[in-house]
Amino acid sequence: MIFISFMLGFAILFLIFMVKEAFTNRILNHELSFSEFPESFNPVTIFFISDIHRREISDYVITEALGKADMVIIGGDLTEHKVPFQRVRKNIEKLTTIAPVYFVWGNNDYEVDTKLLHSMLLDLGVTVLRNTATSFESREGDFFHLVGIDDVGTERDCLNDALLAAKKEGFRLLVSHNPEIIDKIIPEHNIHFVLSGHTHGGQIRIFGYGPYEKGGIKKIANTILFVSNGYGTTALPLRLGAKAETHLITIKHSAKNNQLLRKSTLS
Repeated sequence: MIFISFMLGFAILFLIFMVKEAFTNRILNHELSFSEFPESFNPVTIFFISDIHRREISDYVITEALGKADMVIIGGDLTEHKVPFQRVRKNIEKLTTIAPVYFVWGNNDYEVDTKLLHSMLLDLGVTVLRNTATSFESREGDFFHLVGIDDVGTERDCLNDALLAAKKEGFRLLVSHNPEIIDKIIPEHNIHFVLSGHTHGGQIRIFGYGPYEKGGIKKIANTILFVSNGYGTTALPLRLGAKAETHLITIKHSAKNNQLLRKSTLS
């Protein structure tokens, strides 16, 4: 009886821990330097949030990001089936207080009324990057291209169309909900940096193992791939070994390429 009570108590505490992992509010700060990034833009800071799903974004996260970002990028899965549109709208409104917002579609976004979601995004001033790009030009004539593609997992992506919207010269940042886009990138695309989510870092990792790799930063050929563990959860509101996270990513110019610095700020 004592053993059963002990095990029950342990299970309850473990469950509470997993819920806490899922609903923590973290902003991880990253600095990345690229020799290809124009000095005339130096630096640019992005608030990146992916896989919000059913969560309501904490005011703490918004407050911590205010005044620190030049743009906000939503990396897909802003919502999912049965999430009230009122909650989605509130989340978008919060993000627009930080900086101009850019959005790419994720697989779960297609579980809702996509026309209504698209209309809401436009109504709130969000730029939707669906197989297209938006370009920024400095006074010196340098270009920074923000390229966004539709979801790879649902086969709605068209990388070639997206790249046609970006001029050949300049720094290219590609946003793709699913990191599997990396398999379609070739050197001729001149994509320097990729932002993704989707995997939730495996969400529940047992003894360090999960269905997907834990989020992080890696170099693949000539491209830096950045994968977030994401902010929300899918199926179960639980996490283990892959805490929820958002990001402030600062991109700088450096003569020495791809220097990475990572530190975290916890709630």
